Amino acid sequence: MFLTLPTLLTWARIVAIPLIVGLFHLQMTPAHQNLVATVLFILVALTDWADGYLARKLNQTSSFGAFLDPVADKFLVCAALLVLLEQQRVDALVALVIVGREIAISALREWMAQIGASRSVAVHMLGKLKTTVQMVAIPFLLYDGVLFGVINTRLCGTWLIYLAAVLTIWSMVYYLQKALPEIRAKVR
Repeated sequence: MFLTLPTLLTWARIVAIPLIVGLFHLQMTPAHQNLVATVLFILVALTDWADGYLARKLNQTSSFGAFLDPVADKFLVCAALLVLLEQQRVDALVALVIVGREIAISALREWMAQIGASRSVAVHMLGKLKTTVQMVAIPFLLYDGVLFGVINTRLCGTWLIYLAAVLTIWSMVYYLQKALPEIRAKVR
């Protein structure tokens, strides 16, 4: 199951990360960098939906795919946030909150799996909402211009990334609350 179509789409998401980062080090106009990075990010982000859909439709779900998919998502978001931080389009505290939460919840999920309680930290709608808001905010911030002559993408992206940071904290608290009873039971 390492080379199924859904898994290849996930691998493509990982391979695209250096391309997105590298765009900002090429000799292009900032407007072209922003546009190409935005389009590439959106296309890559759509593979997240496509790989899950195809895995279910083609009956090619696997534990490896279930592992790799969120890793690819986290790499993509973290790389994009680092680019945005370097471009001074996102606040360092916001980036730290989002990246820190990803590390903390990944570690929590690993720990819960080790104690046989991974169901208590299964993906929740709050986490999905957080991811969706991030995945909308990031392209707005990457584009960094006026869309359709009316939408200030920096302003919209900034509001959305702050909302994502709030949802990030909220979802982390939710997962920690769900895990705490299991942790207490195992510690005794």
